Amino acid sequence: MLRNLTRMPADMSSDSRRQLLHSVTDLFLLDRDPNEGSKDHYGQIALSSLSYLGEEERKGYAERVASLSTLPHNVAVSLGSDNSIEVAQLVLTLSPVLTDTDLAAIAVTQSPKHLVAIAERASLSENLTDILVERGDNEVLHTVSANKGALFSDRGFDRLLERGNGDSAVTGALARRSDLSPSRAQRVLWIVGQLAESAGPDGKPVENVSSLAKQARQQRLEVKLLLADVAAKVREVDDVLTMLADEDRAYHLAQVLAQVADITIEQALRVLMRRDASGIAVTCRSLGIGTTAFRAILQLRARRLYFSSLDIDDDVDGYTKLDLSTAERTLRFLKLRTKIA
Repeated sequence: MLRNLTRMPADMSSDSRRQLLHSVTDLFLLDRDPNEGSKDHYGQIALSSLSYLGEEERKGYAERVASLSTLPHNVAVSLGSDNSIEVAQLVLTLSPVLTDTDLAAIAVTQSPKHLVAIAERASLSENLTDILVERGDNEVLHTVSANKGALFSDRGFDRLLERGNGDSAVTGALARRSDLSPSRAQRVLWIVGQLAESAGPDGKPVENVSSLAKQARQQRLEVKLLLADVAAKVREVDDVLTMLADEDRAYHLAQVLAQVADITIEQALRVLMRRDASGIAVTCRSLGIGTTAFRAILQLRARRLYFSSLDIDDDVDGYTKLDLSTAERTLRFLKLRTKIA
């Protein structure tokens, strides 16, 4: 059916194309695992229709498909590259289809608002934060510095401190982060001290930044102790993961998963914050994580990724049926691939 629909008459009205796209999308969404042929045909229809739709219609469509993992890649790129931020915003923030290469290309060609949307993604690679920090305006800097799923290269972090020099919003966001290395945290604390002795942009003294930095230091110490307790088997991994998930501490939760699974923190953060739950399910299942802790992790993901809580029960049910040996093999493959890379 989708194959036939790709042969649309050229003289179709915009309203007819809108109705066709709406109907075909309904049909496409019925298949949770469409084959490449179906995706290709659907992509042709979507792209052919989008070019005839107005901004409001494109926005409505983008909001509907932004988080779909099955969305054809060319459609996701088209929506994310739309000159209208109203159309592109949710796709840039939520789409699991867009690659780092796609996002980087959009970041160097589109508006600062597009960069803000990218900076709000649940996780950001060092390459992307390099671009955001270099090209972004103050709003982008504020957003990316507060995003605890954002990784920074040494160059990117240096540039962020340079461009955010004297900006209490950037410094305050960094002071709140408990994932900074000791050397980076020390540099932020020095800036905090400088700001505490001066006035903010509104002429008033900068307040609360020192207390935020102190809280971040305490959390860094706490997670070190938790990791030591887990290694010594003084605490159950499930209990620690549940606590961190309930407190919405995604980065620290990734640290615990990384240590227990013997993978990198970046890998743990990536599987944790991907919209597709299969990666985090395989990781947790291979470690013998119970359903209570796994549900808490899914609830953290739902808060961060704007999932419906209704999806959690289905994911937990799927988790209980996941074969342990398959999960262990998949995790071993992940480790092997990392060593080869």
